[in-house]
Amino acid sequence: MRENKIYGLLGKNIDYSFSKNFFSKKFKNENINCKYLNFDIQNISEFKSIISDKNISGLNVTIPYKEDVIKYIDKISSDAKSIGAVNTIKISNEKLTGYNTDHIGFSKSIEKIDGFKKIESALILGSGGASKAVQFALEKMNIKHTIVSRSNSIECINYDQVSEKIIKNHKLIINCTPLGTFPDIERCPEIDYGFLSPFNILYDLVYNPKQSSFLSKGLKAGCKIKNGLEMLEIQAIESWKIWNS
Repeated sequence: MRENKIYGLLGKNIDYSFSKNFFSKKFKNENINCKYLNFDIQNISEFKSIISDKNISGLNVTIPYKEDVIKYIDKISSDAKSIGAVNTIKISNEKLTGYNTDHIGFSKSIEKIDGFKKIESALILGSGGASKAVQFALEKMNIKHTIVSRSNSIECINYDQVSEKIIKNHKLIINCTPLGTFPDIERCPEIDYGFLSPFNILYDLVYNPKQSSFLSKGLKAGCKIKNGLEMLEIQAIESWKIWNS
C-alpha cells in the first residue's frame, strides 16, 4: 500500500463536489492508502492555513479560486500560465507547482461528440477560469470562438448582444458559468433559447444535475447535448498523473 498522503479540493460551497467521491472510490478500489478531503473556504486568504499541513501532496482547485490561487504558487506550467488559471496543484518539498488539466478534459470529451469535426466556431458563455481553459482548448483545435460575459470587455460581447444570427453562426455553445448547478437547478445563462435549432450542439460544464436547465432547453430545440461529467473524470485522472509524476 502507498503511504497515507492527503489530497483534496479547494473551493467554495463544494459539498456537491464530484472530486471527493471520485478519488475516495479510486483509493478504495485500488487499495491506495490516501485520503481526499474538501477544503471549503470562504476567502482565498485561508489557503495558507491549508497548505501548512505537511501531509498534503496535491490539490484540485475549483470555482471561484482557479485564478486567485496563482499568487500563492511557486511555479506554474506553461499551459496554466497561458490559460491564466490553475485547477491542479502538486506539492513537493514544500514547493507548489500549478497546472491546468481542464483543457485536456474538455478537449478529449468534446472530440467524442457526434458532429464534432463539423464544428468551426463556438460561443462560450462565461469568462472565468473554466472559460479560459475552454478557450485554450478551442484554440488548440483551431475552432474560432466568441466569449459572452456580463462584464464589459473588448474581448467579450454582452448577453444582450447574443442575437439569432450569432447563435446560428456558432454551432457549439458552451456554458462555462456555474448557473444551473445544484441546488439552483432552474437557473441558466440568459440567452434567447428560441434561437436554437438542431444545428447547434450544447455543452455544459455543469454536471449536477445530469441534465441542467441549459441542456434541457437545448434538447427541446433538437440540439445535441453533453454535460461536464466526462470532462471532470478526464481532468481528475490527469491530476492524479501529475501528483504521481
